[in-house]
Amino acid sequence: MKVNDKISSLRKLMKERGITAYIIPTYDPHQSEYLSDHYKTRVWISGFTGSAGTVVVTEDEAILWTDGRYWIQAENEIAGSEIKLYKSGIPGVPDYFEYLRDNLKDGDSVGFDGRIFPQSDVKKLEDYLKNKDIKLIEEYDLIGELWKDRPEKPKSKAFVLDVKYAGKTAREKIEEVREEMDKKAADYFLLGSLDDIAWVYNIRGRDVANNPVVISYGLISKDNAWLFIDQDKLDDETRAYLRENGVEIDDYEKVADYVRKIEKGKNIFIDPSRINRWLYNSIPEGCKIIEGTNITTNLKAVKNPVEIENQRKAYIKDGVALVKFMYWLDQNVGRINITEVSAAEKLEEFRRQQEGFIEPSFDTIAAYKENAAMMHYKAEEGKSNYELKKEGLFLVDSGGQYFEGTTDITRTIVLGSITEEEKRDFTLTLKGHINLISARFLYGTTGSNVDVLSRYPLWQEGLDYKCGTGHGVGFLLNVHEGPHRISTIPNDVVLEKGMVVTIEPGVYKEGKHGIRIENVVVVDDDIETEYGGKFMKFDILSFVPIDLEAVDVNLLTKKEINWLNNYHREVYNRISPYLSEEERKWLKEKTREIC
Repeated sequence: MKVNDKISSLRKLMKERGITAYIIPTYDPHQSEYLSDHYKTRVWISGFTGSAGTVVVTEDEAILWTDGRYWIQAENEIAGSEIKLYKSGIPGVPDYFEYLRDNLKDGDSVGFDGRIFPQSDVKKLEDYLKNKDIKLIEEYDLIGELWKDRPEKPKSKAFVLDVKYAGKTAREKIEEVREEMDKKAADYFLLGSLDDIAWVYNIRGRDVANNPVVISYGLISKDNAWLFIDQDKLDDETRAYLRENGVEIDDYEKVADYVRKIEKGKNIFIDPSRINRWLYNSIPEGCKIIEGTNITTNLKAVKNPVEIENQRKAYIKDGVALVKFMYWLDQNVGRINITEVSAAEKLEEFRRQQEGFIEPSFDTIAAYKENAAMMHYKAEEGKSNYELKKEGLFLVDSGGQYFEGTTDITRTIVLGSITEEEKRDFTLTLKGHINLISARFLYGTTGSNVDVLSRYPLWQEGLDYKCGTGHGVGFLLNVHEGPHRISTIPNDVVLEKGMVVTIEPGVYKEGKHGIRIENVVVVDDDIETEYGGKFMKFDILSFVPIDLEAVDVNLLTKKEINWLNNYHREVYNRISPYLSEEERKWLKEKTREIC
């Protein structure tokens, strides 16, 4: 079926069920950022494959909302369909809550699948529609009824993350959770988010591509802990580990039955943005619901010393893979046929040579020339897949899942001659990167407080990038992890020692080029003074050369030059022992000092 035919079929179902507007979000039952194929309902209905977006279908309109990372991609992928693109974040563009409020009338109804829709979105929808007589219909998965060849739900095996990687046992983490529950006067903590469940129980899986999680629910009380999971996913070792750590196991679908049996008068802590409406509705009347960010989200954001030491090892392995790839690219571009797709495959091959590698941490963004202006571009055979030539810029944003941790790094590589504009934009991006990564900041600072440091050199030239500057990174978990981030969007989460975060400013010019320089850092103590107090810094984890061929030294200050030279000295010292003689010579040249 073509997109317009799918929308027509959906409208027929909507009419049969008395639904005026139907919402198709980018969610699974656990509100995951990345979804298994079974839950890609928004992709199926719209053809838009980006990782963020919402579609609303009414009797006479179909609209897609997505943010600035995906505008170019979305316009290309929905072209030829009746779907209109609403660019989220642009002044004057309503979000879908506002659209429904302004376009529906008394007696209309809004439908959605309550098994995937988070409680926070339902509450927001109710607030927007409170002054109108509009019914919410939440029991139908209409896309599921139409999607005849829908992929099966994932059935990967779970595995235990050894304490030598995790740093703490599941029992220790559960006790930490209970301590936080006591502070919040909570008797129960209900968990729906897969990364939080994986962290607290020290289990991992392969249910979502690139995210080593296993589909499940969790429930923790002051005396018990439960994991609700398809039990075919557990082998004897994993089952024994969970039981040894005080975790009871039951079937995935039984979570609501357990919640319904919680005694009246008990306090239940939830994160309404990570609990679906179906499970929320199972909480008995008479129980007090305490809402907030998941307790586990805050705990896992601060990496323990074992995790940090393992992360350092992972980034050395990742750096070796990247340097070998960059050397291979330098030796072969223009000599053999290399496309965006084959380059990404070659990079994964180098990663797979590293001990402890499991899988990529996200789909590699291998974007040549103007394709790199699409921040989350994905090359595909038979669609967009440029051949690389000895000219222009090639952006590679990639990462790996290792037993020692999760990696994420972006380098923009010079393949041959570049324009003065490209060189200038690269250097301005580098200046912003150095400005933030080398910053000393007062304890209590949040990511939104320091975001401007990376944008300042760009702003002075009338440039900006329409996305955040940095995101948290999980430990053998999601490559995007909260609650901290570096962004212009206000954020009250303090940057604490042990938090891992990316620093990735960029320049994106549609039809021309895209540039991004990304390193991953861990927040650490710096100095404490009588007159200023306690100060923090960023300690760099990533060690991969920054392409000097794209740097206009005349635009750099002496301080920036010193930073770049010192960084490259560290890159060579840390990575060269794992390279061949020819690769070492190449790396020596790529990390040479500049004046």
